[in-house]
Amino acid sequence: MRDNDNAPLEGEIVSEEQRHKPDTTMAMVIYALYLASFFLGFTSIVGLVIAYVYKGKGPAWLEEHYRYQIRTFWIGLVYGIVFSLLTFILIGFPLLLALGVWLIVRCVKGFKGLQEKRAPSNVDTWLL
Repeated sequence: MRDNDNAPLEGEIVSEEQRHKPDTTMAMVIYALYLASFFLGFTSIVGLVIAYVYKGKGPAWLEEHYRYQIRTFWIGLVYGIVFSLLTFILIGFPLLLALGVWLIVRCVKGFKGLQEKRAPSNVDTWLL
């Protein structure tokens, strides 16, 4: 009987693709940490550090996720600072709400890409 960890049985032939299947767990954790920052605040910084640590340790499509996550943090920080300054003239409040939606959309887009084992689209954009 096979365990839940999908380890091959003795004598079972394992394809090269299965042997070197990239682990997407940390990339998923980073997206989850970004979303958790809505409640805890500091978790996005932890996610950023993890993204920098794991960058360069996977196939090209997974590398694009780490790059996407790093860019999401820094772009979100720039937007957050600018929008916070704009709260003094009241336009910043709806922009901060839009920033929250932007972050959620980027994380969902990233989760979907990880499940499909492909890079997120438009990694270089400042929008979605």
